[in-house]
Amino acid sequence: MTAELDWKNLGFGYIKTPYRYVANFKNGEWSEGVVTGDDTVTVSECAGVLQYAQTVFEGLKAYRTADGRTVTFRPDLNAERMIESAKRLEMPPFPADKFLEAVDKVVAANADYVPPYGSGAALYLRPYMFGSSAVIGVKPAAEYQFRLFCTPVGPYFKGGAKPISVRVSEFDRAAPHGTGHVKAGLNYAMSLHAIVDAHNRGFDENLYLDPKTRTYVEETGGANFLFVTKDGKIVTPKSDSILPSITRRSLCYVAEKYLNLTVEHRPVRLDEVENFAECGLCGTAAVISPVGKINDRGREILFPSGMERMGKITQKLYDTLTGIQMGTVPAPEGWLREIK
Repeated sequence: MTAELDWKNLGFGYIKTPYRYVANFKNGEWSEGVVTGDDTVTVSECAGVLQYAQTVFEGLKAYRTADGRTVTFRPDLNAERMIESAKRLEMPPFPADKFLEAVDKVVAANADYVPPYGSGAALYLRPYMFGSSAVIGVKPAAEYQFRLFCTPVGPYFKGGAKPISVRVSEFDRAAPHGTGHVKAGLNYAMSLHAIVDAHNRGFDENLYLDPKTRTYVEETGGANFLFVTKDGKIVTPKSDSILPSITRRSLCYVAEKYLNLTVEHRPVRLDEVENFAECGLCGTAAVISPVGKINDRGREILFPSGMERMGKITQKLYDTLTGIQMGTVPAPEGWLREIK
């Protein structure tokens, strides 16, 4: 049975679903996780997450495929990335096998909220963990909680993906040798003022430069960049402070193995961006958000692909990857995890 929602008109927001997964870390070990209907979180007023932002998270989706299966897309990579994020914040890593178990159980328990195939919607999954015990001195918490909830979401782009405008930000997203490469809540808190300021000035997103020299392209507040050269090569920026996007890695594989394109993962100078033919932002929510222009402190960089539609190669990448996710294009081994 499918929940009675207007699937084709869902926005990208939170809708409470019946079940979520919870596990606790205490006395040096993780408890057996449970699926619960309780969506409330109770912690000490002095909890590590509240005092020192000790929290990490992930984001992934479950889909209904063309042949009626329910699948998640590469959740093993989310499990691995969350382990690395936890290590950086001195948190006990949540085991990968338990992570996958939590994903399976939450999707299965909320099966009625997996949108129908063809609706353009998906079931968004948000795993996260945080320091739950009291900490007043600056140190890691002693106890932690891992939770995973889900919410049905509509397509990121209503009526098709229109290219967006991005500005080169005067703010830094990450510090040299900082936490830019992990999915920590504090990184996103740092970007909030910058994105509000960008919106107030008429831009959709920020382009952050490397924090040390401010000459190389890094990423936006929540997505990796992907460029296409005029001779059809795919180029993605390389830096120790860029979050390793699962979507970006998947698109690069698709480019090489499905579309026979050359892929370069290397540092990208800001002053070479004007020579690219296409530009996109890679992330779980939209897969690829096409970029039509970049404002470099008053100077506009206009991509030949324009402001009306995705570039041709960006469109092929998008269509192929979403086809894999929806089961209309054969998937590489291990990319789709079926929920029974």
